[in-house]
Amino acid sequence: MNAVLLAVVVMLGLALARVHVVMALVIAAIVGGLVAGMDITATMESFTEGIAGGASIALSYAMLGAFAVAISHSGLPQAFANWIIARARTSTSSLAAVGGGSAPATDGAHIDEAVEAPRPGRVPAGIKWALLGVLLAVSIMSQNVVPIHIAFIPILVPPLLIAFNRFEIDRRLLACIMTFGLVTTYMWLPYGFGNVFLNEILLANIESAGLDTSGINVMSAMAIPALGMLVGLLIALVSYRRPRRYADAPIAGEEQPDTGRPIAAYPLVVAGIAIVLSLVIQVWADSLLLGALVGFAVFMASRVVKWNEAGGVFDRGIKMMAMIGFIMIAAQGFAQVMRDSGHVEPLVTASAEAFAGSRAIAALVMLVVGLFVTMGIGSSFSTLPIITTIYVPLCLSLGFSPIATVALIGTAGALGDAGSPASDSTLGPTAGLNADGQHDHIRDTVIPTFLHFNLPLMAAGWVAAMVL
Repeated sequence: MNAVLLAVVVMLGLALARVHVVMALVIAAIVGGLVAGMDITATMESFTEGIAGGASIALSYAMLGAFAVAISHSGLPQAFANWIIARARTSTSSLAAVGGGSAPATDGAHIDEAVEAPRPGRVPAGIKWALLGVLLAVSIMSQNVVPIHIAFIPILVPPLLIAFNRFEIDRRLLACIMTFGLVTTYMWLPYGFGNVFLNEILLANIESAGLDTSGINVMSAMAIPALGMLVGLLIALVSYRRPRRYADAPIAGEEQPDTGRPIAAYPLVVAGIAIVLSLVIQVWADSLLLGALVGFAVFMASRVVKWNEAGGVFDRGIKMMAMIGFIMIAAQGFAQVMRDSGHVEPLVTASAEAFAGSRAIAALVMLVVGLFVTMGIGSSFSTLPIITTIYVPLCLSLGFSPIATVALIGTAGALGDAGSPASDSTLGPTAGLNADGQHDHIRDTVIPTFLHFNLPLMAAGWVAAMVL
């Protein structure tokens, strides 16, 4: 059996069996190396050589995590949450005065529209859509402008649940909105996390697999797949347009911010300066690591993050991003073993013969494989190094253009991030929306995001591979 194919099957099987992804990647790499005829020493040397390629990415993530914690430490997300919550409360108070509050649901569970219960007054459409727009905007900005990833969710979402309840907004729609902002942004815009996904992982791995990407505009390559995600969001707005009622249940834990606590202006100004400088440095030097480092240094120099607190802030940032970093390091090691096994070329040749030269069938199969790999791993960032080793030679043998190859591999990597039970893009929204115990992770986040995003994204990725 082909060693590369066997290794991928072993890795995916272990991941689906809930073995830790890092361990699954190491075991699969060893299996693949041994089946290919490499001894254990050669296999581990190859793996060690590969992980060096993921070290810079993991370090960028660690630095970005520290910067994100520093931003949170300044009170900027808190101030923004306070501003949104205050206006939401004013709006819902006005609504309640006109037509009454939302009806409580039985036993803390949502109730269907058909249940006989007092109806609230007519929802001001502008206020409702403004809230949804703010949630979408914050989700998008969390990947680049204020790169805190899903850290904004426990700060902003739980306190807004009472407002969402008043407007009878289906929380499945809220999950789709947040997941759209989290995923589409990094797979299309090459800034912040998008710089890591598109430049440092996607293009870098395609280059290392033998395809020159110097003349490719990555935003143009991923534009059609991004439109597929947009179509999915528009469908979700229709699918979950009907009112859904929830109880005004208490929020568990300490997630909600203290909206009465005043926040000084100085830390907010410093946070703004740090964010702007970080973005400028990132674009100028084409380095997320340097941009995050400069931003963190601004917080320290201004004493917003005191010198004796800097170590703790940095540690919390590393912990927040450590999981993704270690997965990407292990994935690079796995990819290197697969390259050194010598079984990539036979697999590509056999696959090309099996597809009988049909690019349409090949593109569809590659997208489906990418979907299952990411669903099992839970990280599109970690999927790319695994599949690129096989996909680049296969795309070249089938006559895909360089830009079509980038679009196909980028889409195959992103597929499954929305809809994976283990993905940050689904776990984050669930953590915020289930703060009062009325949002199920699988039924209300995983299944809705899988159906509304993976199917349109797969179709759009296939179209991109065919027309570019």
